Amino acid sequence: MDSLEACSELTSEELERYSRQIPVIGCSGQLVLKKSRILVAGVGGLGSIVLYYLVAAGVGEVVFIDDGVVELSNLQRQILYSTGEIGESKVLVAERKLRALNPGVKLVPVQAVISESTLEEHIRGVDVVIDALDNWETRFILDRVAWRHWKPLVHAGVGEYYGQLTVIKRGVTPCLRCLFRGVGSSSRGRVVVLATIPGLLGLLEVNEAFKILLGIGEPMYNKILVFNGKKPSIDVIEVKALDCGDICSD
Repeated sequence: MDSLEACSELTSEELERYSRQIPVIGCSGQLVLKKSRILVAGVGGLGSIVLYYLVAAGVGEVVFIDDGVVELSNLQRQILYSTGEIGESKVLVAERKLRALNPGVKLVPVQAVISESTLEEHIRGVDVVIDALDNWETRFILDRVAWRHWKPLVHAGVGEYYGQLTVIKRGVTPCLRCLFRGVGSSSRGRVVVLATIPGLLGLLEVNEAFKILLGIGEPMYNKILVFNGKKPSIDVIEVKALDCGDICSD
């Protein structure tokens, strides 16, 4: 599709709203985002940033799942929420804020515990899955369902001054369970983290999702980006061939 045809499929409001982005990705790229569907698991520190930028950039449909309510201790890093919303459902507050940001995006808030059955209900029609969770047990459930349905999974995790990022794709990379085998086998309690770290890693997750959707650049397949906020430094580790045995089975 040439650019004139692609641009004709965008409304005048969309052409203006995305006018700083269209020169970079073209009207055809903007159309790709408009027709894309993304599932975000978790609406906390990572999820707040991920959702803001997916919606601001014009992804057509965003499904987001969380069972939590806004708590005072969330507000240091979960920028979707404010003091007056303590005690309210996170997904419903997020829906309200995001609809005000960009009414052209279809929002599908899901107030539910993230389980295999919940994910099975919502994952089939999406193009990319984003892990914005804070514990490995639920991450591995998300990984299992995304793997089963051949959905690319953008993963990030944070703690203290640090974060990591990778992209899982069946047929290209090991599953997350194999890549991080043994992690999360013992509980550390709630995550403690400097406020900026989820913001930085969440932005990188959105960037990976856009690379996948638009077919640009090099997604972080078989690589792990490690961020150290104290130096600061970013290191990229190449993942060697792994023997995953039955770990990645459906």
